[in-house]
Amino acid sequence: MIEWREEGALLRVRRHGEGSAIVEVFTRGHGLHAGVVRGGGSRRIAPLLQPGAQLDLTWKARLGEHLGSFTFEPVRSRAAQVMEDRLALAGLNAVAALLVTVLPERDPHAPLYDRTMALLDLLGESEVWPLAYLHWELALLEEMGFALDLDRCAVTGATEGLELVSPKSGRAVSRAGAGDWASKLLPLPPVLRGEGEAGAPDIVAALQTTGWFIEHRLVPGSGDRPLPPARGRLIEAIARIG
Repeated sequence: MIEWREEGALLRVRRHGEGSAIVEVFTRGHGLHAGVVRGGGSRRIAPLLQPGAQLDLTWKARLGEHLGSFTFEPVRSRAAQVMEDRLALAGLNAVAALLVTVLPERDPHAPLYDRTMALLDLLGESEVWPLAYLHWELALLEEMGFALDLDRCAVTGATEGLELVSPKSGRAVSRAGAGDWASKLLPLPPVLRGEGEAGAPDIVAALQTTGWFIEHRLVPGSGDRPLPPARGRLIEAIARIG
């Protein structure tokens, strides 16, 4: 029998059989991990299995490659933050959907876990959450091996006038350095470099660029699944703030 115990955040719940549920959680030491919760569809347990909930989890299986089963104790519910806040609900759904889509199962990503928990703890703080989410997407790309290099122009080495990003390398490019290739490059909003305004329109523009790399670098490597619609709904919610 193999067993481990760790705290983690619930990302997705699916019904399994008549009364059980298959849950996917994100933990610091075991990454994205699935398991069966016996009775997870019951009136007593189902209300505790809400996406975003922080759980004290125990996973058991006869063999490591088996799906295994979870038992849990609730640590923290984040339902209050999202129940009456459209942005918070959209944000939670986007984070959970992206993690389920791009993370390899059972592969630890401790720095990303810490960043994700800090982001989820900001749910409901609409003034700071969109920018924090943008930083989280940049951290997601970095953790998965596709960090954007936005400090200097890939062509000229200049550190000023950086307005574009190469979709091939993820490096910044100045307008002068881009030349005739400018139309084939992605925009580099100043907020991506920690500069300028960080209003809703600026963040939405920046998320269009990070989204390109998530869709073309992370999602294809995860089995050719499409970019989660939940992310698009989050961008629409951020745009409404503006």
